[in-house]
Amino acid sequence: MALTAIVLCGGRSTRMGSDKASLPFGNETMLERISRIVSEVTDEVIVVGRRDQDASTMHDAIEAQGPLAGIAAGLSASKTELNIVVACDMPLIKPAVLQRLVSLIDDNDICVAVVDGHASALCGVYRSRVASDAQALLDSGERRVMRLLDRLQTKRVDAAAFRDIDPNLDTFLSCDTPEAYRAAVVRLKPDATGSRG
Repeated sequence: MALTAIVLCGGRSTRMGSDKASLPFGNETMLERISRIVSEVTDEVIVVGRRDQDASTMHDAIEAQGPLAGIAAGLSASKTELNIVVACDMPLIKPAVLQRLVSLIDDNDICVAVVDGHASALCGVYRSRVASDAQALLDSGERRVMRLLDRLQTKRVDAAAFRDIDPNLDTFLSCDTPEAYRAAVVRLKPDATGSRG
């Protein structure tokens, strides 16, 4: 099954205070690490970011519109029906979790995990046809990704379904603050001499 990964890195990182994509994580930047991991389970990686980010392979049509704009842009550029969408600040994602999300989408438009009662919309599987709905929301002035999930046929999977392959649910840890980033770096340590995933 052909798969595309869409990595979102166009945020302004206001809570972090510096560009999250370029922060070091092990011997890579966060963006490099995430791009490498998703490339293990997909055929192509599309990095959607700002025009001032050299690592981006494409840009939002209009910047500063949030992740919904990045999703719309990435899905529009994708050549495959199924796409793994991930944010660049989730460096502990596990390939096996991504593969399971893909296997669970069935006939739905979107498949995401629900962690602590919240849908993890920026680590999910989206069909390319979702691009038009995402763009329609943007055109109406809506920027919240959750509105996209509510508008379409979204399969929400309890995170417990992933604990056998990701016991601590590290995949869904978002490093959007300095504290969360430091915690993620600490979690990486046991992995440092073994698996790089």
